[in-house]
Amino acid sequence: MTRAELDSGLLELVGPLARLVPPARQIEKPANSAFSRPGFATAIKRRGTTTLVVTGGETDVCVLATVMQAIDLGFRVVLPIDALCSTSDGAHDTVVDPFGARFSSQVEATTTEDLLRRWQ
Repeated sequence: MTRAELDSGLLELVGPLARLVPPARQIEKPANSAFSRPGFATAIKRRGTTTLVVTGGETDVCVLATVMQAIDLGFRVVLPIDALCSTSDGAHDTVVDPFGARFSSQVEATTTEDLLRRWQ
């Protein structure tokens, strides 16, 4: 998909999230990893952020790239598995399974419901 071919409304935040901006900030990413945005890692570290909640589409591309770079940068990652998707269920599962086993010290795999319950 390309921006030129998409209805721009499909790129907007859904209502419950849009109501959080501001005070939350929305940042567009130019490549697979969220850290591809120049200055992104520095900006969130400057705010004292140590843990990231990562959600998104294409688990085996964008989410994977972001999570691996977050780990390399020393962030703890919370990954609500039901808030991820991919065009390939097999690729999604292949990526998600190791997060819980191989990277359990850096990545916490959970559900959106559990995350929201603990957040309140």
